Amino acid sequence: MQGIQRPTEQIYSNYTAEDFDVWRTLYDRQMGNLTDHVSQAYMDALSEVKFNRDEIPHFGTVNEILGDITGWSLKVVPNISPQKDFFELLARKRFTATCWLRTMAQLDYLEEPDMFHDVFGHVPLLSNQAYCDFFKGISDIALEHLDDQRAIELLGRIYWFTIEFGLIRENGDTKIYGAGIISSAGETKNCLLPETERLDFDVRTVFETDYRTDIIQERYYVIDSFNQLYDSLPEVKSVLEEILAED
Repeated sequence: MQGIQRPTEQIYSNYTAEDFDVWRTLYDRQMGNLTDHVSQAYMDALSEVKFNRDEIPHFGTVNEILGDITGWSLKVVPNISPQKDFFELLARKRFTATCWLRTMAQLDYLEEPDMFHDVFGHVPLLSNQAYCDFFKGISDIALEHLDDQRAIELLGRIYWFTIEFGLIRENGDTKIYGAGIISSAGETKNCLLPETERLDFDVRTVFETDYRTDIIQERYYVIDSFNQLYDSLPEVKSVLEEILAED
């Protein structure tokens, strides 16, 4: 992927017929995979941001919608942002998102996150206030430790097992809310298999759990609500400081 020049702003007229085909194909496939398995909170959020199969989301419109609901907005980036930029923008309620789409030949696997992951996976729940409060809270903690790589690594585990690969209980069933699952057919199928390890969300246990980005996940953590995540922030901060003091 190195050497490919990615757009730094969304110019809607630049989207090709293939781009619309990719969005439509991925949207249809994932909506089929997610039926009965995704959080109702995500489905409600999908309606809030007015995503549909036939239209690649227009960032200007999305920003207007999110701005009215939670005050968040999207910031176009060409690829994964440096940690400092990422957390500083999140603390200002700005989510970094790419605006380019994978090709039809890359439907099943892409080394770097594209717009389908960033936007379909992450953006709808930016209309959920409790989710956003947790998101910003993690970013505020990260800002206090930007020069400490160990702290950022540990906070990355909290982010990974919640925002990216989190599961949630709804009406007695385990449902999906993590963007990395929502945007991936493989993760969607894997996370709810009977043999897949699912544990109750616990701050210290998550801090002790490493992860890999290049494989289907082997463990997932389940929350009871987004309010539980938000309420865990003081513990995240205190346990992080304990671990750093012990290192």
